[in-house]
Amino acid sequence: MKDAFRALTLAAAAVAGVATVAYAANPQVGGAPMYTNKNIVENAVNSKDHTTLVAAVKAAGLAGTLQGEGPFTVFAPTNEAFAALPAGTVDSLLKPNMKKTLQTVLTCHVVSAKAMSSAIEGMIADDGGKHVVPTIGGCDLIAWEKDGIIMLEDENGNVASVTQPDVEQSNGVIHVIDTVLLPKS
Repeated sequence: MKDAFRALTLAAAAVAGVATVAYAANPQVGGAPMYTNKNIVENAVNSKDHTTLVAAVKAAGLAGTLQGEGPFTVFAPTNEAFAALPAGTVDSLLKPNMKKTLQTVLTCHVVSAKAMSSAIEGMIADDGGKHVVPTIGGCDLIAWEKDGIIMLEDENGNVASVTQPDVEQSNGVIHVIDTVLLPKS
């Protein structure tokens, strides 16, 4: 469906005489183009939908890591996903004395490989419908596909949908998700 939409957009733009190379090469996340020659942090800071995630990454001291060589796959929760947590959770996690806990929460969204959605779908198919995804934070996520959408379940039963897959970065890939995934409580 994504490829069909892009093809339709490219065809319409060609008829209208509009340049489309930037759209095809640089998908938009949170109203900002994502550049494949920039790393995860350099791109994320421009997304208006990921300001909470960026603040959390900085507070946890993980910005340097996610600017590193990688490769990384980041399941990136939106601001709305963070807002859906119980009241006060985000403010509490951003406090200096919660740095270790925040690091654990965030690294449960990171895989030390570049896993495009097609690779994830292939692993799901190979495992008969569900696949365990180990994160660098020590969490095991369960991945499956539902109506063409990759779903992720954390160790507490919270389920996230991948709302925008395959946003390539110089050091990996981001998959935008609609729920914060948490380590086992």
